[in-house]
Amino acid sequence: MDYTLTDTHCHITCDDLFERIDDVIENAKRHHVGRMLIVCTNFKEFERAKSLKKQHPAIFDIALGFHPNDLYKFEEKDYVRLESLLQHHELCALGEIGLDYHWDDVKREDQIKGFIRQLEMAKKYHIPILIHMREATKDTLDILKEHRPLQGIFHCYSGSYETAVEAMKLGFYISYGGPLTFKNSRGAPEVAEKLSVDRLFVETDSPYLTPHPHRGKQNEPMYVEVTFQRLCEIKGMSEAELAEQLERNYQRLFYNT
Repeated sequence: MDYTLTDTHCHITCDDLFERIDDVIENAKRHHVGRMLIVCTNFKEFERAKSLKKQHPAIFDIALGFHPNDLYKFEEKDYVRLESLLQHHELCALGEIGLDYHWDDVKREDQIKGFIRQLEMAKKYHIPILIHMREATKDTLDILKEHRPLQGIFHCYSGSYETAVEAMKLGFYISYGGPLTFKNSRGAPEVAEKLSVDRLFVETDSPYLTPHPHRGKQNEPMYVEVTFQRLCEIKGMSEAELAEQLERNYQRLFYNT
């Protein structure tokens, strides 16, 4: 049966995937992927994404944000440049941004400052945000509540049902990646089963978190089909039905339709 998918979070302009980008794009097309939201973590990746979008405007959307673990790499001029891209409508989302307390590359207080500064940009330019949240649930939700209204995606979600409900109340969607397919993943399928399908997405987070049974291989957008098919099983929906709903979700969030 024919259907079209969007990989709502992929890092295909990172060095590992960009060096074979033509194969990555062709592989994606063969596996029903009609759109990829390229998530850039620096301006080098953004320039690559911009070039790809110029060649294939219907296939790519672009997001850029300063990851919490990378904030030490960015200076004032970088925030100015990021805001300029927002002013000129060169991004469809700001991200991934958020908090990550698992690593100590950046102090928590500095992560919070960088997160809030980017949230304020998102509010100013009315653009969705892509949330990275690791071992920082309470602080992330508290900050989002303080700075609403906002909307966007909790990417590669692995949290509880209760947290997902809180996120959705704040205007966010929940996106599942490869871990939804892992054999030892019990919580994620149970949570996904309970969540409303009109607030869900699928993604790869490639080149990371390759879904089962392809673990051990480098992840890329074509594998979003595997996670999508697992979500079909969990929700008891046909591929065509779920694909249509996910597309409606994407249009609503990113294009206000």
